[in-house]
Amino acid sequence: MNPGAARAKSDRLAPAFVERSVTLLGATGSIGASTIDLIKRQPERYRVEAVSANRSVAALAALARELGARFAAIGEPSAYGELKDALAGTGIEAGAGESGLVEAAQRPADWVIGAITGAAGLRPTLAAAERGAIVALANKETLVCAGGLFMRRAAAAGATVLPVDSEHNALFQAMSGSRREDVRRVILTASGGPFRTASAQAIRNATVEQALKHPNWSMGPKVTIDSATLMNKGLELIEAHHLFALPPEQIDVLVHPQSIVHSLVEFCDGSLIAQLGSPDMRIPIAYCLAWPERMPGPAPRLDLARAATLTFEESDPVRFPALALARRALETGGAAPTVLNAANEVAVAEFIGGRLGFSGITALVEATLEAAVCRNWTVEPESLDQALSVDHDSRLLARELLPEIAAKAS
Repeated sequence: MNPGAARAKSDRLAPAFVERSVTLLGATGSIGASTIDLIKRQPERYRVEAVSANRSVAALAALARELGARFAAIGEPSAYGELKDALAGTGIEAGAGESGLVEAAQRPADWVIGAITGAAGLRPTLAAAERGAIVALANKETLVCAGGLFMRRAAAAGATVLPVDSEHNALFQAMSGSRREDVRRVILTASGGPFRTASAQAIRNATVEQALKHPNWSMGPKVTIDSATLMNKGLELIEAHHLFALPPEQIDVLVHPQSIVHSLVEFCDGSLIAQLGSPDMRIPIAYCLAWPERMPGPAPRLDLARAATLTFEESDPVRFPALALARRALETGGAAPTVLNAANEVAVAEFIGGRLGFSGITALVEATLEAAVCRNWTVEPESLDQALSVDHDSRLLARELLPEIAAKAS
């Protein structure tokens, strides 16, 4: 058969892509910006229903107008009037505060990206899942703070949860077409961050500027600091547990400084399947945005001959204790990961603000987790309100412990 004729016949049989409506929760962050870049490249395939941001009214209003959104929500409640004024005459509705973010998530979009940083993304992301949307999940805290609850409610509503994190997206792709019971273990890869080869003393004395210089990825400050401590990989352990229903002992981590192999799946027959690609978040976002199809993407093509060498190594638990700490929280179960995440958010903010040394980040998280266990705060939350209550109390506890930990880490 003539190859050209076969291709033409295939094209005629292939269903046309139906326009997909999308909502961007966290539109002004790095994940939001990458998603918008992809949408702009194929405007005939996507229509923007709603956008949200935390505080930047001007940036949010400009995006809403540019993308033709129907609704825009600002996280800061006091900014409602300013947003409404900025959108006057456009026909774009405005919302603010948690209720505004939830309304954005509940708007009738087929596909929602959950890219709000921190625990603030919990309720809006859950709202999207509970109406049965396709939820592209970029918010770690949704699964770390309330993973069991979120996945149960998403399943009950018939929602589809797609992982945006490059590592979990890689696992999702590598498992595609395989039986879950044939998976022996999964291996998350970590770049090692800016201090991979630094001495313990250098890490202890690390500055905010040094910690924010990630060797491979361009991310927001919170995620970048988490990468420097390896806490991001600890949070990803917890995420993988919920996303793929895997016990902790089936989830491993390897340091891979080139950030080309994004994760691997080992099967019962000894086969390893990995997903490789340039360190560009538009690759996993594009996979989610077009799922179950694929879309042409602008990310640099991987040249393996130029990359030449791919290396892997174990993480150092002495210099980077955060990974073991996160695994301990996962094995403790219940609300322990919620406590871990809350304390880490406080610790990172204090480090960025210059009130806590770099080594104090994990020290504060560990002290908070131990105190919470002693107070019996780690019972499995049965509702989102309970999870948020644990989160709130853990933040207060971390701030209470801060002066002592800061003094020791100075």
